[in-house]
Amino acid sequence: MIKLSVNLNKIAVVRNSRGGKMPSVIEAARTCIAAGCHGITVHPRPDARHITRRDVLELSTLLKHEYKRIEFNIEGFPGPDFLDLVSEVTPTQCTLVPDPPDVLTSNAGWTLDSSTKWLESILGRLRRNGIRSSLFIEPNVNTIDAVKALGADRVELYTGPYAKAFPTTFSDHILRAHREAARHARAIGLGVNAGHDLNLDNLPAYVEAVKGLQETSIGHALISDALYIGLARAVKEYLKALGSSPMIALPRRKSARRH
Repeated sequence: MIKLSVNLNKIAVVRNSRGGKMPSVIEAARTCIAAGCHGITVHPRPDARHITRRDVLELSTLLKHEYKRIEFNIEGFPGPDFLDLVSEVTPTQCTLVPDPPDVLTSNAGWTLDSSTKWLESILGRLRRNGIRSSLFIEPNVNTIDAVKALGADRVELYTGPYAKAFPTTFSDHILRAHREAARHARAIGLGVNAGHDLNLDNLPAYVEAVKGLQETSIGHALISDALYIGLARAVKEYLKALGSSPMIALPRRKSARRH
């Protein structure tokens, strides 16, 4: 079974744009868990532009005390403050990404060479704290060998280029690279996760091609779809609260997916 970990960053983005506590990251987590997800993912950045330290601490308390079977995945660049926070809350998994502090979103996997040997001690620290480790990487066999040598438990294959190219012959080419990368990772004892811009359109083909996938972390597309799926119900509930009758329903225009 492939586990779905829901990334809640976008919930925090909306909250922070207005201030206050609405929408609540905690209530969003409860909703996702009630719907059946297997895990919750967050990416606390140094500028706290979405998920904050307080969010991480509150989610950790929620999952450790109320939802013990739900996995908690914290992803981010392994700077000192990030690592101290991760060590404090001891999530199920920590996914290390190579993002510089000012990047808008993750846009590349690690390039592992002699200059990234320092990651070995970071991975050792995570292991000593009982935290499963994963490195966010491109689908490259040599990189996967380097991940194994550094001592990580899993790889997370960066799916951004695949999602951007889908559905084209080029996306098929990228998919073959992911399939081979996953096969090699499993062969040398690494777990396989995947994430970035996966959505309802491109996910089935990916799952079909990449065997042995253990987890996908999905946020932007899932939260975007949630708006469309839940918006009609929300409008009806507000009409009810107003005691107002709905307008005559108009046919919904069919539009292409935009994520």
